[in-house]
Amino acid sequence: MHSMTGYGKAEYSNGGVSLTVELKTVNNRYLDIVPKYPRIFNKYDDLMRKMISSSLSRGRIELMISMKVSEDAEKPVVLDDVLAKSYYDSYCALCEKYPLLEREFSVYQLMRFPDVVKQEADEDDDRYKDALSACLKSALENLDEMRKVEGEKLKADLSSRIAEVEKVVAEIAGIAPDVKESYRDKLKTRVEEYLEGVKVDETRLLQEVAFFADKSNIDEELTRLNSHISQFRKLINNENCGKQLDFLVQELNREANTICSKANDIRVTDSGLKLKCEIEKIREQIQNIE
Repeated sequence: MHSMTGYGKAEYSNGGVSLTVELKTVNNRYLDIVPKYPRIFNKYDDLMRKMISSSLSRGRIELMISMKVSEDAEKPVVLDDVLAKSYYDSYCALCEKYPLLEREFSVYQLMRFPDVVKQEADEDDDRYKDALSACLKSALENLDEMRKVEGEKLKADLSSRIAEVEKVVAEIAGIAPDVKESYRDKLKTRVEEYLEGVKVDETRLLQEVAFFADKSNIDEELTRLNSHISQFRKLINNENCGKQLDFLVQELNREANTICSKANDIRVTDSGLKLKCEIEKIREQIQNIE
């Protein structure tokens, strides 16, 4: 189990170039990558997204990259031979058209024309690709370690909470058989009070009790709750189980609502509300699980 909340950082330094990659994640229903990095890394956007999505299945991920290049760092330059030839050809054409012009043209002058010789464009080379990949991989590993630690804490908390849910379900199961008898006694007492001593028709009374028992029976709900609890305990041992747990909690809550709607006994109602409260606490925690 992994938490969706975490932080990972990695650094790289070589040849006067220092690179820092930071990853910050929070919960989200889907995978949402928010990049913040210098323009020179735009060409690696697809590479970075693939690396992140291979490690994370959902959550909001803030990717922050910063780079520093020292003054003594290697700064290769490139010659735009096509542009240089174009300048030279234009010069020759002008000389032919205007022979009176002074013909002085040196290599140094040619090099001073715009963009003939320039520093190698960072966005056009791959010299940062390997460094970026290694640094991002390390940051993802550090992030994963933190998310795993947080996930274990969530797992322990969820285990204790589902145990409390199971305890409340057991309480309701213990109360349920007495509800019918309690209703029978109350109904008989009320009828006798209303009829002022007239003998109660036991057959009719039993029919009413049977109707009530059928209407308020929660055996199926209790069975499903215990089944969901068993599935819950199995799922929390899996990775990327957040969505499945979220669905399972919805089912737990649905059964709890049904029990509360069927309850005609204050004890069952109280336990049902306690059950809903515990399920809600679980639901809140599950929002942080990948």
